[in-house]
Amino acid sequence: MTALVGYQARGGVATVTLDSPANRNALSVRLLGELERALDRALADEGVRVIVLTGAGPVFCSGADLKEQAPAADARPHDAPVTATFPGVMSLIWDSPKPVICRLNGTARAGGLGLVAACDFAIAPDSATFAFSEVRLGVVPAMISVTVLRRVEPRAAAEYFLTGEVFGAARAAEIGLLTRAVPAGDLDATVEHYAGMLLRGGPEALAITKQLVRTVPSLPVEEGMRRMAELSAQRFTSPEGQEGIRAFMEKRPASWIPRDEPAAPSQT
Repeated sequence: MTALVGYQARGGVATVTLDSPANRNALSVRLLGELERALDRALADEGVRVIVLTGAGPVFCSGADLKEQAPAADARPHDAPVTATFPGVMSLIWDSPKPVICRLNGTARAGGLGLVAACDFAIAPDSATFAFSEVRLGVVPAMISVTVLRRVEPRAAAEYFLTGEVFGAARAAEIGLLTRAVPAGDLDATVEHYAGMLLRGGPEALAITKQLVRTVPSLPVEEGMRRMAELSAQRFTSPEGQEGIRAFMEKRPASWIPRDEPAAPSQT
């Protein structure tokens, strides 16, 4: 049986590829199961520092596989197949201590946008289009709202959730769904640029900083100052922090940087 999710690891980067172009990489139960296993593999591999999620064919992901959503005669209302596995997959990406870059190979719709929003970075060709098409099918963007509403501006979320209107990559970047929209010819170079920068960060520091971005804004200022001062002191004296400082002083790469890392961006 042909795999629906590809996996390749090189130079500290694991590339996980949705590989079911015949149905536009729809989120079937089988694809989600394979995706979960591929993510688990990347997270368990100490040699993997960055995860890139992408797709095969012209579409990144068209959303839930609608052929699987027709319930059996004896099914309960909450027994739609995708609901059993999709939240866990999005949580794996969202909670990953390793940075996750979504390399959109093309268009994304509905549930596919939940994956995009779960990733730390999302880079798409400027020709890609997007839509939250659920309401036009009489369903709602329920599960994906958990990640999407943490990325997208509230007014824009209301606009596109309620209308199902198609919008372009430039608009997706403007409202926070994408990190960047770039010419198709620059897609791989842009992803490599971000991966190269991430590989230069300490693994523990990256995992902690990922959480800071989410938690610090909700802290009262006084509590935030106190807690962040404590954390800063801990990190300066940590083995990873000390190694990073020594590497800087000795003008050498830190020990965590893979020797065969992708070409690093120019230093300024």
